[in-house]
Amino acid sequence: MYQVAIVGRPNVGKSTLFNRLCGSRRSIVGDEPGITRDRIYGVARRGEKAVSVLDTGGVIPDSQDVIPEEILRQAEAAIRESALVLLVVDGRAGVTPLDEQLLPMMRKTGKPVFTVVNKIDGPELEAYAAPFYAFGTAGVFPVSAEHSRGLGALLDAIMERAGAAPEEPAAEEEMRIAVVGRPNVGKSSLVNRLLGFERSIVTDIPGTTRDAVDTLLLREGKRYRLVDTAGIRRKGKTEGLAEKISVVMAQKSLKDADVALLLVDADEGVTKLDAAIGGYALEAGCSVIIVLNKWDLVEGKDTHTLQTFRESIERRMKYLAFAPIITVSAVTGQRVSKIFELLDRAYAARKVRVPTGTLNNLFVPDLADRFASSNPNQKLGIRYITQARSDPPTFVVFCSGRQKLHFSTERYLVNRIRDRFGFFAAPVRIQQRTKAPRRRNAKTS
Repeated sequence: MYQVAIVGRPNVGKSTLFNRLCGSRRSIVGDEPGITRDRIYGVARRGEKAVSVLDTGGVIPDSQDVIPEEILRQAEAAIRESALVLLVVDGRAGVTPLDEQLLPMMRKTGKPVFTVVNKIDGPELEAYAAPFYAFGTAGVFPVSAEHSRGLGALLDAIMERAGAAPEEPAAEEEMRIAVVGRPNVGKSSLVNRLLGFERSIVTDIPGTTRDAVDTLLLREGKRYRLVDTAGIRRKGKTEGLAEKISVVMAQKSLKDADVALLLVDADEGVTKLDAAIGGYALEAGCSVIIVLNKWDLVEGKDTHTLQTFRESIERRMKYLAFAPIITVSAVTGQRVSKIFELLDRAYAARKVRVPTGTLNNLFVPDLADRFASSNPNQKLGIRYITQARSDPPTFVVFCSGRQKLHFSTERYLVNRIRDRFGFFAAPVRIQQRTKAPRRRNAKTS
């Protein structure tokens, strides 16, 4: 697909333009400069044509600071893989030294460049675009990304450059994987290691990743959509609008995911925040794999070390007792490839459907015996069971009375279903249906 990169200095409205062109809120937008850091991909459509669009972080060419330097590398990579560059500038601010510094970088690529003069909110401001014609780019487009003004002409010009739109192949099945955890546990390092190249910015500064950065990986004929999310902090501990929104987007990524890789820093041990994030994953309904990262940094490891970690995880995250645990080092690559085996098993388990007859033949008599042994006078509490859906596996239990089953009975049923059918790494949900309450006869006067 024809690819377009959006570049420019910080806080000129690149992400707002990206979201408008793609028709969805993929990039975080706020008044704080430098919110976007990694490359964010989306698709812009105009009639029957479509192009791929890349949003990049605000570029500061000569900065020696770690994050601006990494943002520049990401922007350069976006330009290299694109056929057209949109250089976004702030029309109200006029031509700035930073804008002029970016021009040689654009020209060196040999790619066509459109200068997009943003923040031209009305016809009376169009004169502000005049100085930018001196840039000598392939086109100058006064727009207001905030109010969608001038975007039609820009899209038309982009589509004209793209030429005839090739037929889009039918969507293939892909597994969505959300990589989640608290800040600085190595999420971006793990994603880069799984991909085999540097996709996300990695630094020692907590909170480097802000957007949910997704990348498609083709491996052995399978499609994996890896989503690198921002580090999740406790409510009330987030600072600034960008960080608050990034946490919300990380939680949204969980809801859209098939499998969550929950990263825990093995060097620091399991924390309450790890447990809270595990709760978010469980609530979202995705399968969960617990990844103990930085295993290479754990000192004095012996045959009992992993078991000690397992016990700590079980104490803090009893509700994730079904989640497999793997120890890795994203930095050295130790056992990282084994994660794909777990992902494949987890994804397959989400698709399993159990016939209603099998469920009832196995579990209704079993539960009747359980009820009879605990209370001989108690009548059978379940009429029948059916699997309402997979992904995640959800079972509906129709009770014979008006009272719901005790939570211990529900837990027993979940454990028996797991023992029999596995549902590897997947949360098994039970929904109960009871008889309607008796209707009291209305009193007659």
